[in-house]
Amino acid sequence: MSGVRILPVRTPAERNRFIDLPQDLYRGEAGFVPPLKMERRAALDPSRHPWFEFGTAELFNAERDGRTVGRVAAFHDRNHNRFHGSTTGHFGMFEVDLEEPPSVTHGLMSAAERWLLARGLDRLEGPVGPSTNYECGLLVKGQQAPASLRTPWNPAGYADRLEQAGLRKARDLFGWELRTDVPEPPRFLRVEAALVKSAGIRVRSFDPSQFDREVAVLRGLYNAAWERNWGFVPMTDAEFRHMASELRPLLEPRMVRIAEVAGEPVAFSLALPDASPALKAAGGRLTTFGLPLGLLRMAWAARKLKRLRLITLGVKERFRRRGLDALLCLDALRGARALGYEAAELSWTLEDNLPINRAISSLGARHTKTWRLYEKELA
Repeated sequence: MSGVRILPVRTPAERNRFIDLPQDLYRGEAGFVPPLKMERRAALDPSRHPWFEFGTAELFNAERDGRTVGRVAAFHDRNHNRFHGSTTGHFGMFEVDLEEPPSVTHGLMSAAERWLLARGLDRLEGPVGPSTNYECGLLVKGQQAPASLRTPWNPAGYADRLEQAGLRKARDLFGWELRTDVPEPPRFLRVEAALVKSAGIRVRSFDPSQFDREVAVLRGLYNAAWERNWGFVPMTDAEFRHMASELRPLLEPRMVRIAEVAGEPVAFSLALPDASPALKAAGGRLTTFGLPLGLLRMAWAARKLKRLRLITLGVKERFRRRGLDALLCLDALRGARALGYEAAELSWTLEDNLPINRAISSLGARHTKTWRLYEKELA
């Protein structure tokens, strides 16, 4: 690692270099979609993002001759450790120039590990940003396809670098590609027919006129449906509302569905238009020299969105194995078709969630992407 220094981010200029690095490294890569830099700054600002009400972070840049050649963030999520009874730290936002030697990755990860050890944490998981409720995983399959809304993209060489630094696979996350013109599976239709006969089952759309109330319903369903999943940590009310506010401009009520049994919300699905082509058109900036050029490019590209991302589908535990997941999958497919969408990415699902993976495969979806989460014991 001769000539490379690993430095904690302290100044606004260093933070800008940390945020700018992915675009510097991946400019011209077909799969890379640059995030809006203003959103990244807000996400890393303790005064603006509610995750920092219970979490702390440290950012590190790898610098060679005044140029940033790598970065990583270390996260201490106290809510995660209270929920799991653990002493786990996390890392994320890992990027490195693959022209640099593996020692740069070792240096970055060692800096993150030392910071976590100093806080009494003895286990490392990631990449997450800053928990599994946000972008997470290292892309190990599917680099040729563009990143969909709020999913990470990285070149194939990153897996080798992290494994050389002593990390091992913890879990894989699957992304699925579904065309909306697939025939509806007979098994799903039989499940639907049986559920229609059941008294008290209703599937409805999100009601934008009752935005705050509906967001509270979705948060309750999300935390209840996912609480036993590996790596999950419940979202606080402030976190969930913050995310809902960010995604509100993309909201398509017909694609946010809530299933009720005897008036009780018990399951939901959430799909949003995949705005990645619009983000790619903006190039990470809404304005250039004070002119709204990125905003105009983004608005123009948004007129032609033909894809969705099905972000999550969850069923309360005591209502599982009744076919509600199949019902919501079928309902989402019909909604996408009716609104003119041609395809959707369903992401992500845990590799060992066999029931939902079988259901998605039965619907006609293809497994096209894999993101990997890593772990390491810290000494």
